[in-house]
Amino acid sequence: MPSAGPQWIGLDLRTAAAQNMVAVGFIEKTLQKSITWLEWFIAAAPFGILMSIALYFVMPRMMPPEVKEIPGGREQIRKSLTDLGPMKASEMKLLAISLTLLLLWSTEGVLHSFDTSSTTLAAVALMFLPGIGIMTWKEAQPRIPWGTVVLFGIGISVGTALLQTKGASWLADLAVVQFGLKHAIALFILGALSLFLTLIHLGFASATALASAMTPIMIAVLQGVATPGINIVGMTMLLQFVVSFGFILVVNAPQNMVAYGSETFDAKDFVRTGLVLTVIALALVMLLGATYWRWLGYI
Repeated sequence: MPSAGPQWIGLDLRTAAAQNMVAVGFIEKTLQKSITWLEWFIAAAPFGILMSIALYFVMPRMMPPEVKEIPGGREQIRKSLTDLGPMKASEMKLLAISLTLLLLWSTEGVLHSFDTSSTTLAAVALMFLPGIGIMTWKEAQPRIPWGTVVLFGIGISVGTALLQTKGASWLADLAVVQFGLKHAIALFILGALSLFLTLIHLGFASATALASAMTPIMIAVLQGVATPGINIVGMTMLLQFVVSFGFILVVNAPQNMVAYGSETFDAKDFVRTGLVLTVIALALVMLLGATYWRWLGYI
């Protein structure tokens, strides 16, 4: 089945997916505006909840479970918990840091002015400090996916180049003309660009790469329309939600390939269920765009 659950979490929380932070970075750099962790959560949570409900009803019907209950049931779960043993000191320290970080993220712009990136870097540095004892650099270094870090760097560089060379503006002008967006209403613009991002995602194996390449273009497109009162920052955030719709093809996201590697379903099953979930997701984008997100002032 599509690994949709983790992707909804990545959409709900600004800090739960790399593509979210990439988009926020471009918004801050290009539009000189910032979206706090709490603002992101308030905007995305209803979508995540509704899609989780859709997932609960759609998947069991399209891919019925092979077994009705797990062998061993509750006893097996209790045994697994017993085998884990009590929490270690390092685990309690990590829990304390994680809860503190979550508190700082959720109160950004309300109780303090520390941005998400700064508090995250501080938390990571704290975990490496002598005496804290959560991990050492020697332990962490082999586990860091350096190839992914390089991929992020290249993607962000491509997006920055599109902005600095005016390539994003040139592509945006073409899109505005071809899609007839110049004087379109905000909801039509949201729908057209959402469909465009969903289709173009078929050619990307990473939502982060897609966000790096397309966020500057989306911003330029929104700056090029003549629709009065359009909220460019808000619309960019909503379109970033759509970037996470990578569940039509197995190769659309690394987590999809991890799930596919379990050999519990075929690629055609993924496409079949993914298409249904994508249609539901796009319908919810339009529904929330006409109601909740409009009330919040993002459209």
